[in-house]
Amino acid sequence: MERQRKFIRGLRQAWHDEVKSARAYREMAHREQNADKKRILERMAEAEDHHAETWAKRLAELGDHPGPFRESLTDRLRRWLLSRSDSATAARMLEEGERSADRLYDVMLQTAPTESDRAAIHETQREERAHSMLLEDFEHPPGLPQSRLNRILGREQWHVRAGGWIGQAIYGVNDGLGAAFGVVSGVAGATNANGDFVLLSGFAAMLASSLSMGSGAYLATKSEREIYEAEMDRERREIESNPEEEREELELFYQLKGFSESEAKAMSSRLATQPEHLLRTLAHEELGLSEQTFPNVWRSALSAALSTAIGAAVPVIPFIFAHGMTALIASLIVSTLAHFAVGASKVIVTGRSWLKSGSEMTLIGLGEAGITYSIGLLISPLFG
Repeated sequence: MERQRKFIRGLRQAWHDEVKSARAYREMAHREQNADKKRILERMAEAEDHHAETWAKRLAELGDHPGPFRESLTDRLRRWLLSRSDSATAARMLEEGERSADRLYDVMLQTAPTESDRAAIHETQREERAHSMLLEDFEHPPGLPQSRLNRILGREQWHVRAGGWIGQAIYGVNDGLGAAFGVVSGVAGATNANGDFVLLSGFAAMLASSLSMGSGAYLATKSEREIYEAEMDRERREIESNPEEEREELELFYQLKGFSESEAKAMSSRLATQPEHLLRTLAHEELGLSEQTFPNVWRSALSAALSTAIGAAVPVIPFIFAHGMTALIASLIVSTLAHFAVGASKVIVTGRSWLKSGSEMTLIGLGEAGITYSIGLLISPLFG
C-alpha cells in the first residue's frame, strides 16, 4: 500500500508538471516569430497535454483525481519570466523542466505497480528527452563548433541517470532509514520502548523495505531493458523494410547537429553500409537509447536491497545493546545524524547545497518520528 501511495503522489506531481509544461510551451509559442519553431512548440504543448491526460486517467483508475490545476505563485513568476525572455533563455528554463520531469519518472519507476505503468513512464521519458533535444536547438543555433560540443556533452549527461548506482544507493538508504525510523518511533511510543517489540518490528521493517526496493529495482531495470530490445527490434525492421528512408532520417539528425548537408550525407551513407552500426546510431539519435546506459539487473537489485537494509538497520541497532528510553534516545541521535549524512550526500546527484539538503532531510526525519511516536503514545493503552 505504501508503494501505491508513493506512486499516486508521483502521478499527481507528474500530472501537475505536464499541465504546467504545456502552458509554458504555449506561452513560448505565442511569442515565437519563426513559423517553424512556433509549430514545433505547439506540437510539444500538445504532447504535454497528452501526458497529463494519461496520468489523470491512471489516477482515476486508482480511485484518485488530481483536481483542478492550481498555478502557484512560483509557477506564475516562472511563466512571466518565460514570456519576457529571449528564445535561448526560455529554452534553457524549459529544458531544466524536462530534466526535472525525467528525474521524477526515474523515481516513479521504483514504485510503479504494473508493467503497463512502467511502459507508459518509459514512453513518456523518451518523448521528454526528445523535447530536450529540440530545446537544445533553440538554445544553441546549429553550425557553431561550441554549440556542437555543448550538445554532445549535454546528451552524454542524460546517460548518467540520477547518479547511476550511487543515486540508487542513496535513494535506498533514504527509503530504508525513513521507513524503519518511523516504525521504531511508533512502536517505542506504543510499548514504552519495549526492546523486544521494537527489535522485532524494526527488523521486520528492514526486511520488508529491502526486499521491496530490491524487487522494484529488478523489475524496473528489467522492464527498461525489455523496452530497449523491443524498440531496437522495431527500428531493425524499419531499416530492413525501408533503408533509404532511415538513412535520410539519420542524415537529417546530423544536419540538426550542425553538420553541413554534404557532411551529413557522407556520414549517413557510410553508416548505411554497416546495418548494425546504423541501427545503434539511429536508436541513439532518434530514441536516445544506448545499450551502455542500462545497469546490470541483478546489480541494481542487490544495490537497492542492501542500501535499503543498511539505512533501515540504523534506528534498530541501539536496541540490540540497550533497553528502554536509553535505547530510544540513542536511536534518535544516530538516526538524526544518519538523516543529515544521507541528505548531505545527495549533493553527489543533485548538486544542491549539502548543508541545505542535509538539514531538510533531518527536519523531515524528525517530523516523521515525532508523528509516529505521538500516535504510538495514543494507542499505548492497547498494549497494557
